[in-house]
Amino acid sequence: MSVSSDQSLRRRAMKLIASAIDLLERVPIALPALVLRWGVALVFWRSGLTKLPLGSDMTTLLFEEEYRVPILPGAFAAYVTTLIELTAPWMLILGIGTRVGATVLLVETLVIEIFVYPQNYPDHLLWAGPLLYLLLRGPGTWSIDYQLRRRLIRLRKD
Repeated sequence: MSVSSDQSLRRRAMKLIASAIDLLERVPIALPALVLRWGVALVFWRSGLTKLPLGSDMTTLLFEEEYRVPILPGAFAAYVTTLIELTAPWMLILGIGTRVGATVLLVETLVIEIFVYPQNYPDHLLWAGPLLYLLLRGPGTWSIDYQLRRRLIRLRKD
């Protein structure tokens, strides 16, 4: 192979890579934001479903014997956690009150990490990452939050 054909091949490869990157960068940021919202929401939703029926003896026992969250009585912690895990995911899925829902689930994740299962930090980081992104950057344009914010800004201008 000659030097010029080698350079030509390298140039074509670089053009192809640049085109691929350009194509990827055209994907609206709303798409990964939606995937992050749904993905982390499903983790907590499924956890909430395992705690039903609300206030059951098994759930209360789980919080009193295994989780042992300090300060909160087991029955109260079970009730509050179940309500959070069945409510906040819908806030993320629909994109309404997303930052509030993400904050609540991030605090729950921190409580689980610090007091319940500190050895499970890899899982907790997988939850905290999307929640932190949603808290800091919001749910993206494919959300009710975004539409409400746009209307509010429009009303302020009028």
